[in-house]
Amino acid sequence: KFVVVRTPDQALQAHQAGLMGLALGMENGSPLQGKLENVAFFRERGISYITLAHSLSNHISDSSYDENRQWGGLSPFGREVVAEMNRVGVMIDVSHVTDEAFYQVLELTKAPVIASHSSARHFTPSWERNMSDDMIKALAANGGVIMINFGSSFLTDEARRWYEDMDAAREAWLAQNGQDEHSPERRNFARQYREQNPFPYADMDDVMAHFTHVIDLVGIEHVGIGSDFDGVGDSLPEGMKDVSFYPNLVERFLRLEYSPADIQKVMSGNLMRVWRHAEAYAAQAAAGA
Repeated sequence: KFVVVRTPDQALQAHQAGLMGLALGMENGSPLQGKLENVAFFRERGISYITLAHSLSNHISDSSYDENRQWGGLSPFGREVVAEMNRVGVMIDVSHVTDEAFYQVLELTKAPVIASHSSARHFTPSWERNMSDDMIKALAANGGVIMINFGSSFLTDEARRWYEDMDAAREAWLAQNGQDEHSPERRNFARQYREQNPFPYADMDDVMAHFTHVIDLVGIEHVGIGSDFDGVGDSLPEGMKDVSFYPNLVERFLRLEYSPADIQKVMSGNLMRVWRHAEAYAAQAAAGA
């Protein structure tokens, strides 16, 4: 059984009652539709965090996936959105945004932020979707949390390059055969390519490498589980295919002699801390108003 939770206290109460507490998020701020009042509208309906952009740049922020970077980071409206999210206690999620947008968010925010499903660029040097060491340090200085994405292409450069090679081969095949991106043959090509070129799945060593890299860089208080189980398709590592594999992660931390208290920080405590800070700032803002 599960229940939607709107606050960290409600999440804790659900856990104590043996329920699964689900915090609602919005992965892409496009539904705000340029109306600042919609931040509070969605907050009142249970939204606890908003990912400013997704795979395309929008009216709030440029996206790391999109070559169209009309704002040079955040738009003027996006800057207002950051302040309004602080005001009403919605966590700011910087996954997917460009480096420029990330640093602009940190300049503006009055509360810690999260990267809800990003990994360390140290292992994928040319890929902006992951976070550089300097960005992770800045995030930690802000009090925030980077939550590790388990998709193999986020974890290893080999898996990331596999996707790039497949995309290039598909584009060449489509052009050669007079097909386009919307043709059913596109999906067939991906299946056949995978059969002929086995996907290089990451493993638990790769997963742990990202956690320990962040911990060595900024401390265990600034890393969490981002998973992205429902977003990365058939690319999840061996040993971490769904939530039932979380004991594998805990076991790895125990093998490295991390304490139960520190492991709890990674599994939920660090995110809860940021969530409480966001709420606390909103309460202070309301009192000041």
